[in-house]
Amino acid sequence: MSGIGDKFQQETKYEPSRIPRHKLVWDAKPPLYKEYPEAQKIELVAFDPRRFASLCEAAGTMILDRALRQRKSTRDFQQQPISKDQLSYLLWASTGIQRIEDGYEFRTTPSAGALYPIETYVVINDVRKLEAGVYHYSIKTHLLEQLKQGEFRQEITAAALGQEMCQTSAVVFVWSAVFERCKWKYGQRAYRYIYLDAGHIAENLALAAVSLNLGSCEIGALYDNQVNAILGIDGTEESVVCMAVVGIPA
Repeated sequence: MSGIGDKFQQETKYEPSRIPRHKLVWDAKPPLYKEYPEAQKIELVAFDPRRFASLCEAAGTMILDRALRQRKSTRDFQQQPISKDQLSYLLWASTGIQRIEDGYEFRTTPSAGALYPIETYVVINDVRKLEAGVYHYSIKTHLLEQLKQGEFRQEITAAALGQEMCQTSAVVFVWSAVFERCKWKYGQRAYRYIYLDAGHIAENLALAAVSLNLGSCEIGALYDNQVNAILGIDGTEESVVCMAVVGIPA
């Protein structure tokens, strides 16, 4: 008996005789950026290759080949903080703005139709010069927006099926999808692209972490509604897709 995943795979296939076509309503295009106007804004150091090279000195400004060979899932972490600058680099490298061409802001990862449906949140456990709490990454301005103050180690660990690495890591990255941002153009097939987008971002994070001598591990096993509640999102128009932890390897 086929399940919902099997049906989704079959019913979202493109075939020469079955490619959905519809006129794009540009006035109805969802915004590419999510903002929290009332949230406290925390400045992050703007990306500068010369500045961030110093973060990688121990790895000799690691080349891609070395980062690929050293990347592995890390689940055991030292009880030590990472720096705010390291977090800033990880955010930029995973999904920050890379260049601006013809008025379009392109990011460090590809996205179908350059629609960028993935939003990035971080649960801060132990980052120097940052309060513990839940934050949203404002990509357009390269800022952190503080949504909640306080320790959320236990809550995010419980929401990840009790995986202890969420409690011992320095930071937990949480990626959600604003579905309509991609469905506006691609309809139901958008879900395929959304998951691809999240995968691109997660891999960028993993390689960026290695380049800083940090460890990371991606997480797909989670209680969706519990994570959504921590972030304060509705779980329908926007919902968690996956997560990752980052910290200093034990």
